[in-house]
Amino acid sequence: MRLPMTHQQAAVQAAAAADSRWVMNFEHFIKKEMEPQDYDILLPYFKMRYSHTCENILVSNFMWKDYYRTNYIRDDHGLIWLMEVDGQPVTMVPVCAKQDLKHYFDVAEAYFNEVLHSKLTVCLADKEAVELLDLDHEKYDILAVRDYYDYVYDAEKLRTFSGKAYHKKKNHLNAFKKAYEGRYEYQSLSCGCHHDEIMAFLRKWEALRDLEDPFHRDEYELNGIDYLLSNCGYLDYKMGGIYIDGELQAFSLGVYGKVEKMAVIHVEKANPDIRGLYPMICQQFLCHEFPDAELVNREDDMGLEGLRKSKMSYNPIYLEEKYEIRQK
Repeated sequence: MRLPMTHQQAAVQAAAAADSRWVMNFEHFIKKEMEPQDYDILLPYFKMRYSHTCENILVSNFMWKDYYRTNYIRDDHGLIWLMEVDGQPVTMVPVCAKQDLKHYFDVAEAYFNEVLHSKLTVCLADKEAVELLDLDHEKYDILAVRDYYDYVYDAEKLRTFSGKAYHKKKNHLNAFKKAYEGRYEYQSLSCGCHHDEIMAFLRKWEALRDLEDPFHRDEYELNGIDYLLSNCGYLDYKMGGIYIDGELQAFSLGVYGKVEKMAVIHVEKANPDIRGLYPMICQQFLCHEFPDAELVNREDDMGLEGLRKSKMSYNPIYLEEKYEIRQK
């Protein structure tokens, strides 16, 4: 379905039709690198359309900004990402209202073609955006990318692990409680008091993990978490951890979307040698930080077999599809 054109879109198309040599004017766009001070400026754009993917959470974009070398251009009604993957320019779906999506897609394409001298590549596009854009397949390749589908869960199920489907999780949880009775506690964490402790735990977790990633995203993830902690005065997120004998052994970080009633879990790490600790931090973080959440987005599996198996074991109610769009 194609939405009616806005006045802005109509003006752009009229100008293009009047002069086949027409080139888009980008002078009124603000271009800059992402900085923590931008958070309050950028946040309203993310309320214009809710994609239900983790990319619709501004904190996530700050966390991964160094990995993608993220910059952006924006005007009053839309935000366009300027990123890199393997040294090539890419973007994500423009952040704007539904009725303006086609316009800002055209702006992004013009910017790539005229300024970056590159064909447009859009990564991590949500299904709704693909449907709204209704692109001509003669001009664009549109490919579903399973590795980046987000896993979405029933929040109450993860708070209770009730039902036959969660029998194994409940057994692991009960085993943890029995083994560490009186020795563990959950705490809400703050960056001011717990920054160094969290990073020390994460470095130890990295040494214990058994997960090969040729793209080194784990290193960028830890650096991204450190960035969030260092700039928490500007950013809005929740953190929690589980202590055993006074030592931090599990950590989680996430954001709550009130409109969607969805908690998005950006980070969840636990000592892999402690049985039941992963379901414990999953449950306790939701119970304490996001008690009103109805849905939980636990992000994608990045195509890593072990991570996919783990995410499937929590019984998602659906996967949020994502696509790559390439200009031919």
